[in-house]
Amino acid sequence: MHRFLYISTVRRTLSDAELEDILVASRRNNRLADVTGLLVVGNRRFLQVLEGPEDAVNSTFSRISKDQRHYAVVQLNNKAIAARSFARWEMGFQRGGDVNEGSTLEEQVASLLEPVADANLKAYFSGFAKSHSQPAGETTNMRH
Repeated sequence: MHRFLYISTVRRTLSDAELEDILVASRRNNRLADVTGLLVVGNRRFLQVLEGPEDAVNSTFSRISKDQRHYAVVQLNNKAIAARSFARWEMGFQRGGDVNEGSTLEEQVASLLEPVADANLKAYFSGFAKSHSQPAGETTNMRH
């Protein structure tokens, strides 16, 4: 198994419909490639982890990095792993805000990461969420 973590910036804020289209395509492609992961969106920044067979993860990231909707794609972590942290998610997703009043991106991500054992992976996502956390109502939630 292999894990690849990256961060990027979208060229413009994406609508909920555009994000939903990305998720539908990602989940379909990931299912076919045996790739799982998590995408967290904070404002115009994306933090995503991909897990699966090394060739499939590298191929998926190569396709993603060519997508013109974002730039400044920076690899944060790329390593072999013993087991997936997101084995059940073709692509988990979290965007700031929640239907629960007062919930922040930081709180939502902490809940998603609760079963994750890898401290470094948790730190990347927790730090990202903390720096991009906003109160409910400022963004929408599309947790899957």
